[in-house]
Amino acid sequence: MMKARDFITLSLTDKVKMLYEQGSFVVAIRYYGYKVNLYLMKNYYVEVFYNHKKDRIERIDLLDYTHSRLKFYTDQISLPTDINPLS
Repeated sequence: MMKARDFITLSLTDKVKMLYEQGSFVVAIRYYGYKVNLYLMKNYYVEVFYNHKKDRIERIDLLDYTHSRLKFYTDQISLPTDINPLS
């Protein structure tokens, strides 16, 4: 399984491939103009930002535990607090 620090250096296409092959879908939220899908990659979470108006994935990033968007996830599911995404 790829570590988070290696995952973030991949191209968008390679990130999509890695998520398809190794990721587990957790939940989806609506956030401004995006549908944001949250995936679990063994020991870190990844967000996929899909712009439905443009019909494309615009970015894939590690989950930012300090962002206010986290509340949208925690309203639906419980996220563990002991995950170190860069380990």
